[in-house]
Amino acid sequence: MGVSGCGKSSIAKLLAERLSCDFIEGDDAHSQENISKMSAGIPLTDADRHDWLITLKQTLRHHAAADMSVVLTCSALKRRYRDCLREGDPQVFFVHLHGDYDLIVQRMQSRNRHFMPSTLLNSQFADLEPLQADEHGIVLDVKHSPDELVEQAINALKVVLV
Repeated sequence: MGVSGCGKSSIAKLLAERLSCDFIEGDDAHSQENISKMSAGIPLTDADRHDWLITLKQTLRHHAAADMSVVLTCSALKRRYRDCLREGDPQVFFVHLHGDYDLIVQRMQSRNRHFMPSTLLNSQFADLEPLQADEHGIVLDVKHSPDELVEQAINALKVVLV
């Protein structure tokens, strides 16, 4: 989880490989209407995100029912979004990739194949509600290398799974 440009997809792919489990890109579940809005620099509302979150919740529910592990990317910026995802699988463990605004905006401006413009980053930081003490998860600083972030996430998961 985290704002756009924090490295969710890259880290999630590596994590899924290391854990030998499915990887699901949450952005792929966005409607074309949502993608068009974001591409135009229009922040999504909670109503815009509703169906997207329900789809991700159902994906988590399906994997949990099949006893299959999955790494799913999702901004999950607000507590209520994370609560919705936990309805799909109460054992969800959040890896919050957090970083300095300037670093993340620099990363966003250097990528060229994503629909999310850096102009929406302010709205994402404004919406971001940090993980609460009762939410299973860890906050990792994106200043670390991808390999270090994956290792930190795996170590945190080991503690939870014991």
